[in-house]
Amino acid sequence: MAGTNGKQKTVRDMILSLGLIMIAAGVIYVFVPHDDKAPDIKRVDYRVELLTARRAASYPVAAPEGLPGGWKATSVRFQGDKFDAWHLGFQDPDGEYVAIEQSTQKRAAFVDEASQGAKETKATEEIGGRTWTRCTGGRYDALVLRDADGSTTVVAGTASFDRLAKMAEALKMA
Repeated sequence: MAGTNGKQKTVRDMILSLGLIMIAAGVIYVFVPHDDKAPDIKRVDYRVELLTARRAASYPVAAPEGLPGGWKATSVRFQGDKFDAWHLGFQDPDGEYVAIEQSTQKRAAFVDEASQGAKETKATEEIGGRTWTRCTGGRYDALVLRDADGSTTVVAGTASFDRLAKMAEALKMA
């Protein structure tokens, strides 16, 4: 019967060890900081890049004017060597993403890239005196404007079509 007592101590020791490990894990969880909210995205100033793009691009470059409060510019770039590609990204007041994309790249390829797979529908909207075509089915929904100067303008993002239309309405081409 001496062997039975040794097995009981081994099981008891394992249970005690497991309990200590659980207590240590609980203490670590309580005292190690963790943040469940989305990180604060920094606002960017896009004025210099906008002026540069407007001087260099072969088309009138679009940027919003008079957006209501809560819109935050988060990214900007102009790539003259890649079809005069203009990108201006925003976070809308609800935290959704909205981007303005312009390029002289072939329309179908550019819309696919800018919307990450959305396809044009037959639905159109009159926004700011221009006719925009809706695109859906990709990572982003999009509004697409075919400019007469050979460029294409896309307003795309995770935001609703109402927010995309609000951005499209605010765009000024210069």
